[in-house]
Amino acid sequence: MAKIYKKKDLLFFVSQAINDCGWNIIYLNDEHPFKVKIFNQNNNFLVKIIIYNITHGGGYKRAANEYRIQFKEPSIEYETGFLTLILGYYDILQVFAGFDISKHLGTPGYSSSFQIKEETLEKASINGFSACDKGNNEIAVAFRPDFFVEYVSNLEVLHTFGESRTDLSIFQNVLENEIVPNDELLQQISTPRQKTLQTISKAQRDNSFRSRVLRAYNYKCAFSGIQLKLVDAAHIVPVNYEGSTDETSNGIALSPNYHKAYDKGLITFNESYQILFNDNEIQKLKNMNLTGGLKLFLKNTRPIIDVPPALSDRPNVAYIKTANRLRGW
Repeated sequence: MAKIYKKKDLLFFVSQAINDCGWNIIYLNDEHPFKVKIFNQNNNFLVKIIIYNITHGGGYKRAANEYRIQFKEPSIEYETGFLTLILGYYDILQVFAGFDISKHLGTPGYSSSFQIKEETLEKASINGFSACDKGNNEIAVAFRPDFFVEYVSNLEVLHTFGESRTDLSIFQNVLENEIVPNDELLQQISTPRQKTLQTISKAQRDNSFRSRVLRAYNYKCAFSGIQLKLVDAAHIVPVNYEGSTDETSNGIALSPNYHKAYDKGLITFNESYQILFNDNEIQKLKNMNLTGGLKLFLKNTRPIIDVPPALSDRPNVAYIKTANRLRGW
């Protein structure tokens, strides 16, 4: 049975999801409905959050696979300057569900509830994102916490997928089968939804790569051993290079400082997994009097990378050679 949380506990799960997406959150008020600002270096949103626990529908004549939130606010209205989220959280699968505010404006009926299918929640848990066709041009969207910011960023367009059975079918097919949408596929759906489909599909691939790499390295930086939820999944062959892939063997878990140092060519590793420092780059830093912390950085760096237990997850030798050539080694 799903655990029932208090509203502020649900807000904590929202905050945790936003932080895990690499964004920051500021509370503008701490009473439900909550108001927050979420932001990173490039974007920010003011968000009003209405959130409830997702529970089994139960009751007379309700389908066995029907889940719902029980809505208890006196009215549903847009608020100027804010994106309004109507959310549910399902503890068993640790997924959120988002409902379309435009279909529920005004005063809700007595004991009003918003429904979503169990299979939609399950697919979101597996694929990251899923949509439930509710009829009347309305969809509910289920998503994992690592897709929270993608949901917010694409909120208004996402819920319009319910207006076209064709667009919704393509959207579901892309997500369930991890299809990379090409130009031919994109031309089959409405223009405003093409960018959203591309964005969500890319996020799905990125998140899949990230989760696989971090699991492979036990959420530890391969260069230093640090965990503390401070570790990124870095591509060995840079992602913008034609030969790059999202295979786990083209990834390595690195804390942010090592990730930047690796991408800038200050540090690398060879085919024997030995960690190397770029003496030329270090000398340049010395010439600019920018070597503060260098001794500690060197001290905290392992002599060889901490490799995953599974051979198939370890850095591919061909990728290592290509990456070192591209980074000037």
